[in-house]
Formats: sequence, structure tokens, C-alpha cells
Amino acid sequence: FWLKPFGSGGFATKTSFSPVVNFPCPEQAVRLQSPHGGGMQQGNVQPGYLSRPQLYGGFGSPAPKKALFHDEERHRLNLASYYQCLFVPWLFFCATYALTSCSLQYFKPALAYLVLALCAVVVLASGWIPFKLLTGRSALREPSWHIFFFVTMAIAFLLGVVFGNLNYSECMHEYFDYKNLDIFPEVSPLHTKGQQVMSGGRVHFDNNTVLDITRSMSFKNLDTYCVAPISVVEGGTTLPLKTYDFWAVGLGCCSENAADFHCGEYRNPHAHSGLRLLADEQRDFFRLAVQQAEAAHGIKAEHPLFFYWVEDANSEMESFKRDGYKYYLMGVFAHFGWQLLAVSLASAAFAKVGYE
Repeated sequence: FWLKPFGSGGFATKTSFSPVVNFPCPEQAVRLQSPHGGGMQQGNVQPGYLSRPQLYGGFGSPAPKKALFHDEERHRLNLASYYQCLFVPWLFFCATYALTSCSLQYFKPALAYLVLALCAVVVLASGWIPFKLLTGRSALREPSWHIFFFVTMAIAFLLGVVFGNLNYSECMHEYFDYKNLDIFPEVSPLHTKGQQVMSGGRVHFDNNTVLDITRSMSFKNLDTYCVAPISVVEGGTTLPLKTYDFWAVGLGCCSENAADFHCGEYRNPHAHSGLRLLADEQRDFFRLAVQQAEAAHGIKAEHPLFFYWVEDANSEMESFKRDGYKYYLMGVFAHFGWQLLAVSLASAAFAKVGYE
């Protein structure tokens, strides 16, 4: 291409010149020879970039801007955000779930609620950066992971509280109740009255203790409340008692009009233990069933206590704790699977829209 020389009248002067020519890459840089045969000019050739290479003679655009992050740095930042959003909400869920299921809520509920309040503050603190991003008060250019982190932290907190309280009410609360009550070994219904074991949660009866199915009874109120007196057998004969204060109970395991109690381990000859009924809302209906048994069989119950008839009351108590641990582990693994799925989908979505 031709370049217009500097000089009067549009003609070239004798002064040699070497204009700077920009080319797409440094390797294509050339040196221009003087019109007067002065040879190649040294030191005046500079790399450049054509502003519009499709046009003849176009040149002179600035070099492209340097990327904000190199590929390796961007990859490193993605991994940090990925693992942070994967593990921190999950561990937060585990801690909240454990807090609402453990003995702290039973023995010191005020302290448990205080710790829960602090956990809520942590969630709100994690939302401060997303709040500034959404309101335009932050200079950060990539807000996606911050918002995702806050949302998953809030979800982890809510799920931990909800499922932790369910696990506590269904399993751990009863376990702590039984653990907090007394144990009475070798109790004989023939010589022991109900008032003597009012604080008992687990009662181990003598080996000659049996259920007197012939004097069982039921009471119907939506559910069928079944009761059978715990008595003593001698010489193969069930002895009549002066007062029947110990009763085995169950729901929906007997007929309304016949003495056919089949609740718990009623067929197990090795069953001589009782696990105390703790459901206050059911106790009154079982008392009504006992009153019907008193009227029907001509017996007396001064201070009736209600038990689930089992072989080993201690093992039954421990089963509540085992169930609580089982549901806790199920919740931990289930939440990790959910968190892994959410983080993976979010990472793919952010990469697609350009947020790294």
C-alpha cells in the first residue's frame, strides 16, 4: 500500500521516514525502506494489530484487553466456590439436625434455642453479600455463587430444624424420657401396688408373671384401646389379685366384644417386662377400658399403670435411640445427595451463562 509522504505540495522530501505499520501479530511486522534507497531503518518497526483487516490499508487498533482471570486462575476459583457451596451448607445441616435431635433440647431447651438463634444469625450473615449485590452496593462482578450459597444455607437450616424436631419428637424424646425414669427389677403384681412404682419407666416382673387374657377388655374411640391385667401364675393357674394395678396395653390389637388381647409379645413365654406408656393423650382412654374391665369381670384397679408388654424393656428403650441415629444418618446422606445435585446443576448453569 501507499503512504502519503510528508512535505510541501504533496511530494516526498529528502528526509527519510519509516512509518509505523501495524500488523495482526508481531511475527508479521516489516520494515519499510526509504524512498531514496537508504536501506532498512532499524528500531522503527513496532508490532501492531489491524483494526479492520478486511479493508485494504486498515491499521491502528489498540491491543485487546487482558482477560480478568487466566484460565488456570478461573478454574481454581471455580473449584473453591464449588467445594465451599457443597460442604459448608451440608455440614451446617448436619450440625443443626444434630442440635435439634440431641439431649441438649431435652435437658436444657433454653440453651438449645439460643444456639439455634445463633445459627439463624449465621444464615443471615451469609446473605449480606448477596443483599449488597442485588441492591448494587458491591463492586463484585460475579454474584452467582454468593446468592447460591445463601439460599442453600437457608434451606439447610430450615431442613435441619424441621427434620431434627421430627426425629426428636418421634424417637429421641421417648428415649430420654425412659432414660430419665426409674428401673424396678423383680416386681410382683401379687405383692406390689401401683403407687410403689409410679416413677418407673422400665419394670421387670417376676418370672411367674403372665397376662390374664380372660380378663382383658377394650374401649372404642376412633381407635380401639386394648388392656389386659398383668397377673401371677402358680401351679399352672392364674391367681386372682386383690387389686390389678399393672396392665398391658395396645392399640387396635383386640376385639371390641371379646377377650382376645393380642398386643405386644403376648405369646412370648419369656416376656416378663413392661415399658411404661408415656402418651398422655392415650392414658385416659386406657383408664376407661380398665373401668369397663372392672365392671365386666368384677375386679378392682386402685392405681392402674400401663405398660407395653415386652421381653426386654432395656432393649426396647434402646431401640428408640437406634431409630433416632438411623434417621439422622439417613437425613445426612440424603441432604448430601441433594446438595451435590444442586451444586452440580448450579455450576453447569453458571458456566453456561458466563459466570465463573
